[in-house]
Amino acid sequence: MKLREKSKSFKCLSKLSGLTVPTAKPKAVPSSPAASPPSLEMDPGIWSRLPPELLDHVLSFLSLRTYFNLRSTCKHFDSLLYSPSFVSKHSDSSFSSFLLLAHPQCFSQFPLYDSARGTWRSFPLSLSVSLLSSSPSTALLSTANGLVCFSLRHSGSFLVCNFLTKSSRLIEFPYHPFAFELLTLVSVPLGYKIFTLFFDSALVFDSRNHSWRRFDNFESILGDNHRQEAAYYNGRLYFVTPEPFSIISFDLDNGEWEQTDIVMPEELTFVRLVSDGDRKLYMIGGTGRNGISRNLRLWEFSEQGNWVEVESVPQMICKKFMSICYHNYEHVYCFWHQGTICLCCYTWPEILYYKICRRSWHWLPKCPSVPERWSCGFRWFSFVPELYASA
Repeated sequence: MKLREKSKSFKCLSKLSGLTVPTAKPKAVPSSPAASPPSLEMDPGIWSRLPPELLDHVLSFLSLRTYFNLRSTCKHFDSLLYSPSFVSKHSDSSFSSFLLLAHPQCFSQFPLYDSARGTWRSFPLSLSVSLLSSSPSTALLSTANGLVCFSLRHSGSFLVCNFLTKSSRLIEFPYHPFAFELLTLVSVPLGYKIFTLFFDSALVFDSRNHSWRRFDNFESILGDNHRQEAAYYNGRLYFVTPEPFSIISFDLDNGEWEQTDIVMPEELTFVRLVSDGDRKLYMIGGTGRNGISRNLRLWEFSEQGNWVEVESVPQMICKKFMSICYHNYEHVYCFWHQGTICLCCYTWPEILYYKICRRSWHWLPKCPSVPERWSCGFRWFSFVPELYASA
C-alpha cells in the first residue's frame, strides 16, 4: 500500500474509532515537560510507515461494527478479514443467535427472535442481496452454519447467502422443469452441500467444486413426507418413511440409500427427526391409537443403536399443541437451534421448544409484528450468523 493511500485510510480509521488525527500544522515546542499534557493524537507520518503485519495486528482490535464500516475504504482493509491476526481475534466472537420467521405474505423481510436475549428484534432482517427479487417466486428453503438458501423460481436457480458478510452465490438448477422436493442445506468442512429430490433421482450440489451429482437409485419410499428436512448425522441424511414407520439414510458422498434396522417405538402416530449437527440424533413423535396422538414424546438415539426415551411433553402443553395441528401431522415440522429442539406447525405462529440443558418445555410467544390475518404458512428457521461461512 502506498504512503498516501495509508494516510487517507488512517484518517478514515481515526474518524470511525473516535481518535483524532492532527493536521499538517507544526506544533510549538513546549518550554518545559510540565507545560502541557502528552498528546494522544495519531501522526499519519508515523502510522503510515508501520510494517504490514503490525498494522494488521493493530486493526484486529477494532470492533466488528467499526471494521465493517472501514473495510470499504481500501483493498487492504477489505482483505484484513482473512488475515491471521483478525481470524484469531474474532474466530470465537459470540454473535447472537436467532429464530427466523418466513411467511408467503412477507417475502422481502424476516422477523427475528434473539434467543440469547429472549426478545424480538425491533427491526426485521431485510433482503440486501440484489439477486433476490421482492416477489412470491422467492422462497426461503433452508439454513445451515450462518448460510441461508433461497429458491428463485423466475430464474430456475437457488441462491445461497451470508447476510453478515453480504456474500452470495447463484446456483443454477441442472434440469428442467424447476421441480424439487425435500431440499436440505448441509454444512461440511470447507463448504456446504445441497440435497434435493428430483422426480425419481437424488441431486447433490457440492460448493467445493461447484457441481451437481445425480443418483438414480432412489426408490419412492418416502411417500408424501416431503415437508420435513432430513436430519444430518454421522455424515448421512436420515429420513422417516410413512407408516409403518421406519428410518432410511442417504450417504452424501457416494449417493447410496440404506434401509436401517432401527426398531421404532410402538403406537406411533407421527415421527420427526432432528440432529444437533453431527453428534446426537433425536426423534420426537406422537403416541396413541387410530391415528390420534394422546402423548408427545422425545427419544435419543443411543450408541447401542436403539431409541431411548428422554422426555414426555407435559399433558397441558401436549393438548394445546394437538389442538393447534388438529391431528393433521403433515403440517408439523421440527429443527435444532442452539441446544433446543423446536417443534412447529405451519398453521400456527408460535413455537414449542425443548431446552436440552434444563430438560424443560416452553412456548415461544407470537411475534408482535405478525398480523392477525396471517393464518397459515409459518416457516421457522435457525439462523446463527457466522463470519467465515463462505457462500
